[in-house]
Amino acid sequence: MTIRAIERAMNVLQELNQQPINTIAQLHARTKLPKPTLVRILRTLEEAGYVENDTRQGGYQVSALVTSLSSGFHKGPLVVEAGRAWAIAITRKHKWPVAIGLPEYHDIVVRFSTVPDSLVSPFHSTVNKRLSMLSRGMGLAYLAFLEPEDRDVMIDILQKSDDPENALSHHREELLRVLNHVRKNGYATRSPTVEPRNSDTIAVPIIAKNGRVLASLGLTYFKSAFASDQEARERYVPILKSAAVAISEDLNRLSSSMAIEETSPELEIC
Repeated sequence: MTIRAIERAMNVLQELNQQPINTIAQLHARTKLPKPTLVRILRTLEEAGYVENDTRQGGYQVSALVTSLSSGFHKGPLVVEAGRAWAIAITRKHKWPVAIGLPEYHDIVVRFSTVPDSLVSPFHSTVNKRLSMLSRGMGLAYLAFLEPEDRDVMIDILQKSDDPENALSHHREELLRVLNHVRKNGYATRSPTVEPRNSDTIAVPIIAKNGRVLASLGLTYFKSAFASDQEARERYVPILKSAAVAISEDLNRLSSSMAIEETSPELEIC
């Protein structure tokens, strides 16, 4: 098997994680892989025990064995550790799923999500999902609060992307107006031009004590649950902003605690 074949198989496995049941047609539409290739990959994953073909529901689903793939992962970035409890608390009280996203190259990647804790989540799974900086609420919330020099570097990188959702990077003046609007309001939302359109995400930046933006915190809801998007924003923006401040404070305490632990052996020797 070539490296390219492994990459394709992992992409298919990741797509299978997004929905409880996946048909060949759905996977073909999302991955753009030829259907014969998908069939071969799915058969291989099925033989390995990672995928099940559920004939009753008419599609493929991941098996319990998939959970073993993450058994060696023990700890995420410190900001995720600091934000985990706050994200869970928001979902428990308000029911909607909350996510923490970190930058990776020209995307925001979801590193923690409370989708498993939400009964009203628009998505089956979002962990490790890549989101555009320019069309997704979590991406815009991060990009808008970067220092100007860092922001300009990121825009230059985005201009080299062939992702249609990054097209705004080629219209710098318009993009800067959008980012200034986000910065003024203190939060961002998903672009109405991208799917899914039956839901929206409200996101705020998580900013360290030194003023550096580290991540973004987002809450996703079904639009039909509210009379207007403004109603949802008035309800959840203050909650998300307060949580982001609390996460920053907890992160500062965690960082200080780790610094003490790292220096304590030297203190004992002295």
